[in-house]
Amino acid sequence: VRAHRLCPPRGAGSSLEPEERSMEPPAVPEEEEEEEEGAVPLSMAPGPVGCQLFGYVGIEAVLDQMKIKTMKTGFEFNIMVVGQSGLGKSTMVNTLFKSKVSRKSSQPGQEERIPKTVQLQSITHVIEEKGVKMKLTVTDTPGFGDQINNENCWDPIIKYINEQYERYLREEILITRKRKIPDTRVHGCVYFVPPTGHWLRPLDLEFMRRLSKIVNVVPVIAKADTLTLEERAEFKQRIQEDLKTHAISVYPQEDFDQDPEDRALNDRIREKIPFAVVGADQEHQVNGKRVLGRKTKWGIIEVENPAHCEFPLLRDLLIRSHLQDLKDITHNVHYESYRVRRLNESNRPG
Repeated sequence: VRAHRLCPPRGAGSSLEPEERSMEPPAVPEEEEEEEEGAVPLSMAPGPVGCQLFGYVGIEAVLDQMKIKTMKTGFEFNIMVVGQSGLGKSTMVNTLFKSKVSRKSSQPGQEERIPKTVQLQSITHVIEEKGVKMKLTVTDTPGFGDQINNENCWDPIIKYINEQYERYLREEILITRKRKIPDTRVHGCVYFVPPTGHWLRPLDLEFMRRLSKIVNVVPVIAKADTLTLEERAEFKQRIQEDLKTHAISVYPQEDFDQDPEDRALNDRIREKIPFAVVGADQEHQVNGKRVLGRKTKWGIIEVENPAHCEFPLLRDLLIRSHLQDLKDITHNVHYESYRVRRLNESNRPG
């Protein structure tokens, strides 16, 4: 009896032949066809949305794990300063990180004077703040545009930036590569504009046009305390017009804004660029407080006072709000463009 039950009925075909199955979906009972009141049909269900949890899972602990790992390993940030001699490039870097991260005088004295840069050089420091370590590399360039003949004077700087991309690429394409590739790529270049109060020089325009294609460029007006507030506003407006006329895209670039919130924030920053900054690495007493500033005969210019200069805006952009974004754009845009170009060249026949 049990064997008879396992055999198919005579009219259903042999058991060795594949059973014909209908491609139509199975019929749904009438009770299931009736949708509950307020239910959303499956075809009209919205996209991926957050699923409500019944209790605490611990997903938020991922942020703590990332923080602990970053605090142990640290991270890297590489910055380059470009401009004429005497514009305070090295002093500005010391002011940004509130430490002597730039070059020091070989003859120590009561007042150390930073020597003039005669060749392109990089200095690396490890800075630690509240348990977070940052490997900072500052690349100081020789006085840009100091010579009588400034033809192709940007070549050493562009060559250096591309050499760092090439070094990273060679490490990346190895069969057996390091667990963490040393990152010497330049993440941001601060370009110092002399405070002439006039238009940008053709040399400045040509350099920023070439440089903005391979690195994030942040222009600043150096030694802004030499200009009045009216002269500063007029000079800034002229620089913005020059950049727009010559299609020079400086950081933060409009093309890389990811969402409306980022665009709104970056639009406010773009309205302020170039930042009118004043650098100082000495503290002075002001109203019972020690502040960074420059002492003059008519008072003290407080570097971190927004009413005196826009140095706080530059610091927030480079360190507090957009540091990771600078690194991401360097890796995903500038380095990626270089990598594609180099691989195409290597695969080209002949």
